[in-house]
Amino acid sequence: MTWLRALAAAGLSVLLPGAGHVLIRDWVRALAFGGVFVAALAIFLPPADQLAAISSVSDGMTLVTDETDTISQFVLSFIVLFATIDATFRAIGFSPNSSGDDGDGPSCPECGKPLDEELTFCHWCTSRLEPREDEESPAP
Repeated sequence: MTWLRALAAAGLSVLLPGAGHVLIRDWVRALAFGGVFVAALAIFLPPADQLAAISSVSDGMTLVTDETDTISQFVLSFIVLFATIDATFRAIGFSPNSSGDDGDGPSCPECGKPLDEELTFCHWCTSRLEPREDEESPAP
């Protein structure tokens, strides 16, 4: 299930950077990547009056490719690529703040964040948790 979630996050991030982070409920990163991408579009795309004067999608694509230089295209592509890679790895569970050791308590098998032992679900990613079997309970 995590691979399917990672693929969906990657696909959404290719369409709109930040959308994959919304899927995995990482709100701050979603706003950051979305904001950076929209700001880069406002800086690097042709002015709005030129875009409003086009009559077809193919004319619009021609205008955008003619008016943007290689560096602008690289910056926009880099933002999309970085957002896609980040959303994919975070959906799989490789977050930068999870060190791999167990730490002080249990962690969620889906998102890797610390859990409250009294809950039956992860309050970070809302995944259902299997009840833990106590090792100290006597066998019948």
